[in-house]
Amino acid sequence: MLAVPAVAGVPDPSPDWLRRIESGDVALEAHTDPTGRGGQVRAMIDIAAPPQVVWATILDCGRAARMTPSVKRCTVLSRDPSGREELREHVVKWSFLLPALHSTSRLALEPYRRIAFRCEAGDIRDCEGQWLLEPRDGGRGTRVTYENRATAPFGLPDGVTIMAMRRDVPTALRALRRESVAAAR
Repeated sequence: MLAVPAVAGVPDPSPDWLRRIESGDVALEAHTDPTGRGGQVRAMIDIAAPPQVVWATILDCGRAARMTPSVKRCTVLSRDPSGREELREHVVKWSFLLPALHSTSRLALEPYRRIAFRCEAGDIRDCEGQWLLEPRDGGRGTRVTYENRATAPFGLPDGVTIMAMRRDVPTALRALRRESVAAAR
């Protein structure tokens, strides 16, 4: 099983974050990670769909390219019989100037609550993060928190990594909302 740090609990959103997510926007912060080797991002969004639907949408490889334009392919390589861990490969292309990158990630799954991930192989080996799902409105809605720390596989300046996070994460979360709401109908 993937060893992932225990969740100490996501800090309560600040009043500014609450205003953003309650108005339908994405709250986001992105900055250089403490090691100075990449970027880290934390974002939050409210989705008018139950956690089970949001969970299934996040894990659906068939939707990955629709939700995150840089993802060109998602493949589940293996899944343990208990459904608590899986190995995935993603092919991403951040820019027409850069080559396509392959990444293999191990996911630890706590159904309808948390998806933790860590890059293990491929071009992108230094990333880890999680998706946290919190039921809202008696289970009719979900507050999603996404956290990721990643280092580019080649010598990109940290600012480029952070800029990509600020661009791609809100786009992906809005697409997750769109796909989840459609699936809940």
